[in-house]
Amino acid sequence: MTEAAKLYLEPFQEGNLVRSRQSATPPADAPLEPRWFAAYTFGNHEKRVAEALGGKGVEHFLPLYESVRRWSDRKVRLQRPLFPGYVFVRIAIQERLRVQRVQGVVRLVGFNGQLTALPDDEIDILRRALTTQISAAPHPFLAAGTRVRIVRGPLAGLSGVTVRRKGSMRVVLSIELIQRSVIVDLDTADLEPIR
Repeated sequence: MTEAAKLYLEPFQEGNLVRSRQSATPPADAPLEPRWFAAYTFGNHEKRVAEALGGKGVEHFLPLYESVRRWSDRKVRLQRPLFPGYVFVRIAIQERLRVQRVQGVVRLVGFNGQLTALPDDEIDILRRALTTQISAAPHPFLAAGTRVRIVRGPLAGLSGVTVRRKGSMRVVLSIELIQRSVIVDLDTADLEPIR
């Protein structure tokens, strides 16, 4: 392999992502039960990775939203990833190589060289909400704003940040580990401030 190819293939440091495929080792007391992890993918490879994971029998979740694109002669509805660059996988930590060897997967997300699992309830609530046809779209990650907890509806139990957009109240829901957010339309009666 050429030196240029090695440099291109070596994963780069991005936020709190694990430095390389091999550096993410499970702790000796790693639980055997499956947990949700975020798999970081090459750009625009999310659907291919999800398809390959399905072919290997790996439980995965690729949240999609509908986007309308306009070309000069027509409008097209596209299914796009809600969290670009990520596919969620439910595996026992000892099975990480099954995911890391899938073409298009860069690495599993972790912190300080250790893989980090996502809270099961966050993924379950997100899956449930997206099956109810809730209007969602990607949104830049926000660290400041009014923190609120959703108390009613399909997203009950999640917390986020309120923003005003196009004259209505919206809530930005963030997954801290991968530093990605989505914005959803909610009624203010379904929210309570977090103090």
